[in-house]
Formats: sequence, structure tokens, C-alpha cells
Amino acid sequence: MKIIKYPRKEDWNQLVERPHLDVSQLNATVESVLKDVRQNGDKAVIAYEEKFDHAILSSLAVTETEIDEAMSLVSKELLEALKIAHHNISKFHESQKFEGSKVETCKGVSCWQKSVPIEKVGLYIPGGTAPLFSTVLMLATPAKIAGCREIVLCTPPNREGRVNPAILAAARIAGVNRIFKAGGVQAIGAMAYGTESVPKVFKIFGPGNQYVMAAKQQVSLHDVAIDMPAGPSEVCVIADETSHPDFVAADLLSQAEHGIDSQVFLITTSEDMLQKVQQEILRQVELLPRKDMAMKSLDNSKLVLVRDKQEAMELCNIYAPEHLVISTDDYAQLAEQVINAGSVFLGHYACESAGDYASGTNHTLPTHGYAVAYNGVNLDSYCRKVTFQHLTEEGIRSIGRAVEVMAENEQLQAHRQAMTVRIQSLTKE
Repeated sequence: MKIIKYPRKEDWNQLVERPHLDVSQLNATVESVLKDVRQNGDKAVIAYEEKFDHAILSSLAVTETEIDEAMSLVSKELLEALKIAHHNISKFHESQKFEGSKVETCKGVSCWQKSVPIEKVGLYIPGGTAPLFSTVLMLATPAKIAGCREIVLCTPPNREGRVNPAILAAARIAGVNRIFKAGGVQAIGAMAYGTESVPKVFKIFGPGNQYVMAAKQQVSLHDVAIDMPAGPSEVCVIADETSHPDFVAADLLSQAEHGIDSQVFLITTSEDMLQKVQQEILRQVELLPRKDMAMKSLDNSKLVLVRDKQEAMELCNIYAPEHLVISTDDYAQLAEQVINAGSVFLGHYACESAGDYASGTNHTLPTHGYAVAYNGVNLDSYCRKVTFQHLTEEGIRSIGRAVEVMAENEQLQAHRQAMTVRIQSLTKE
């Protein structure tokens, strides 16, 4: 952990930089795998599953029998937890449904929007060091609510060629249509291009390692939309003398255990709190099964002491964290100053884990500073707004001449003519 006390504002941009990796070789590898999947379909995906996931597969599709078996393998306690989380996620995302209204912009001109679901969406669920069954709920639940006709899920199998039972259970609870045993770049390629088994989708959602992220960005150039650019996960905690050091340390460590490239960032106005949090981190990390991973992540992490709350919020907005925990008594006032963040957790009891699992908000969020321009996944992520307009004869009289003048001045005579013939038809009557 790097401790920085009272950094100068001119150094803030450097302070909030994330670790950078050389991805030139990575991109070349990703491009090669994508090209192979595009040309050879299932055959290529199955070959890469053997190479990267060490699974020998005869087919990619997960069967209903496998899902039935998974439901019996998941403990009753976990199934109940999944159902509680699904209920809350559903309730929150149901509230986001779009209700358009027809607006008469001027006499005879009416405009409105209708929300239309994306027909086919692909969900990528990492299997890796931690099978993210919670992400199944986060991605599939709003897709179902939005009305997406086909929800395709890809996730890597284990060495025996089986998918984690909790992932399959969550998929059934959330209403996923089809599930395939495919991970990494090959899964992204399969959904982007389509194979003999995996249908081509129109938009891909989901987190992943740097290879997966690079694959998503590459296929988004020409073939398919993606949810957002993203990188390693991160959290920023704002603390003061009213904070609970054990809570703050736990929040930081809950992010650090995601992976060695995760980053945690503490901003505090209290030097005493900084020292107490540091001590708590060192105590709590020893108790973690993923201690080694968390320790490596902490190498990228920073504990920053600032002069006051205004500085704390200014620095936080420059950092633009994926997760922001405001662990202070005056969280309501500070929340008003949040400009750039993916998801915000307010007060001493709103831990990031609540949003990761069961509060109802979505945990698929912009990272690496992209929160300055992107929001997290929500119901609108699965919809398109189709715009409609209707003009009557009175509408032609209202805006016809304005359209003619504007088109003429842009030197687009055919545009002008499309309106002129309508104006002329009114004068003939």
C-alpha cells in the first residue's frame, strides 16, 4: 500500500492513474483467436477450450439435464439467496421501464419515442478464480425484463467439461434461453460472429480478464455492440473520524481479493483513521483464503490523506471510481457532490458487497476512469429508443419553409425538394 499525505493538486492526475500494461502482444493474440473462430466456428471454439480451459468437449451447448442436475447440487441456502437477490434486482430494474410521451413540438408536428428491446443479447460470465454466478443475475434479469427475445450465455467449463452449478442455477432463475461452454476470447468471438451452435447476438455484456476485454473492444469495431469498455475492478472509500476502521478495511479488502490487478483507493481527512485502517487491513488480510491475491492487489493501492471534505470529493471525482463508498456520518451532503462514479454506497452499513449481490442495483459498472462518460448496466442497456414523428398539413405550414431554407443552405437540394413538393401540394388544393 502506498500512503500519500496531502498531495498537491497538480499531482492529482498522476495520483489517480491505474496500472498500465503493454497490450500490443495481447491484442495480436486476441485478433488471431477471433479470426480462427470466425472462420472455423465450433471446431475452433472446442479446440481453444481444450487449450485454455483444459476441457475436452464434444459439444458446446449445456443441456436441460445438466441444468436440472445443477439445481439439485446447489444448497438450499444458496438457492434461497439467489432468489432473494433476483427479486431485488428485478424490483429495481422494473422501476426503470421507459414511459414515452407524445409531444407536439409545434402545430401539426408530433414527436415521440418507443422503447424496443434488443432482440438477441449475449452474456459473458467468467469462471476463472471465482465463478461469478451473481453476474448471471445482474445481466440476465434486466434482459428478461426488457423483453430480449434471445438471451445467450457463455461461460468456461471446468476440466471435466462441466459448468459451475451455481451459474446454471442462477441462469435458470433469471430466465436465460441458451447456455454454452465457452470462455475467454473464443466465447466473445462465438457470440459476435455466430457458430454452428452459438447464435450471433447484437450486443455482448459482461466482465472478464484483459483478453476478454480486448476481444470485446475488437469485435465492437465492426460486428456487435458491447456494454462498455472495462478493466480491472476498483473501489474508492471516503472516510473521516466518524468512520469504522474495521468496516473501511473490509470494504477495501473485498475489492482487493477480486484479482491481482484490482485497485483500492482510500481518501480520508483523518490521519488517525488512515493509520487505524492500515492496521485493520494488515490484520484482516491474514484471515483471507485469497490472501496472496489480495496482497498483490494492495501493491497497486493507495491510502491518501487530504485536508478537508471538499478536497476529498474533488479528488474522488477525478478518480471516477467504479465503486464509491462514502463511509461517513455526513454521507448525504457528500453524495450531492458526486459527479463521476459507477455505483455509490452511502453510510457505514452500505458495503460494496450489498450492491455486488443482493441490494438490487447492478454491479456491472464502468472501470478504469470510464465513469466520467459511461454508466453501469441498467434496463436501458438492453433497449433502443425508436423515434417517431407525424406531420399533418398544418405541420407542413408550421415548419416547411424553415426546412427548405436550412436544406438549401446546406446545399442539399434533394432534401429541400422533399419538403417543397409537399408545400406545393397544399397550394394546389
